[in-house]
Amino acid sequence: MRGMCELLGMSANVPTDICFSFTGLMQRGGRTGPHRDGWGIGFYEGRAVRTFHDPQASADSEIARLIHRYPIKSRIVISHIRRATHGRVCLENTHPFVRELWGRAWTFAHNGKLAGVKRLPVGAFRPIGTTDSEHAFCWMLENVRRQYPRPPARPEGLFRLIEALSGQLAALGTFNLLLSDSRFLFAYCTTNLCWLTRRAPFGKARLLDAEVIVDFERETTPDDVVTVVATRPLTPDEPWHVMSRAEFQIFDDGRPLRPTAAVMEPMP
Repeated sequence: MRGMCELLGMSANVPTDICFSFTGLMQRGGRTGPHRDGWGIGFYEGRAVRTFHDPQASADSEIARLIHRYPIKSRIVISHIRRATHGRVCLENTHPFVRELWGRAWTFAHNGKLAGVKRLPVGAFRPIGTTDSEHAFCWMLENVRRQYPRPPARPEGLFRLIEALSGQLAALGTFNLLLSDSRFLFAYCTTNLCWLTRRAPFGKARLLDAEVIVDFERETTPDDVVTVVATRPLTPDEPWHVMSRAEFQIFDDGRPLRPTAAVMEPMP
């Protein structure tokens, strides 16, 4: 798995910074992992998303250091560090990708490789770069737009559609997904994704990839709920839920909307 990209997402019920988790992820971009082919991150503010991209390795990126020093607070965050398997290393091929639908910014990041995906029609949404991931995103959004020209009154049908589209893409290869429509955070697993929900009573946690320990009780209020989604666990001392193959999960205000997956027990 270390030869592929890595994902990081967050859903929270209050604006929250992701500095702790991002500190661990950025080390995997060329220091503790081989993902040197660019990185990006998106922070939602209402229906809009503030994005930062850099085709350089995150471990050596001045933009990554800025994000680390400047704690942007958001309720939904999607980040990606890349090891190129399709498309050259350049800015336009750097995840996450963003498109507008229904007056909202949709954000997409993918880990894996999809054989033959570029034969799928993308309709009104055109890729800017050459990755299989961005083409898959455009195809997915075109299908959402055709099914729902306007936002559905209730989200259940949208949930089912995104899960079905994710399954179709997964049939082409490896499809580990993070996606947001500015309200929900969606995750689909083919091989490696896990998540962790932090809520009161909060405790301390330490990173696997950096000498950093945080006492979340000092950083939060008793009402905070924050879920972090990652390709691999970022901490050794917390119970991560390991997603199974073809599992689809939805997070709303930091809370999972579906039953939990298997739990990876903390390391001693």
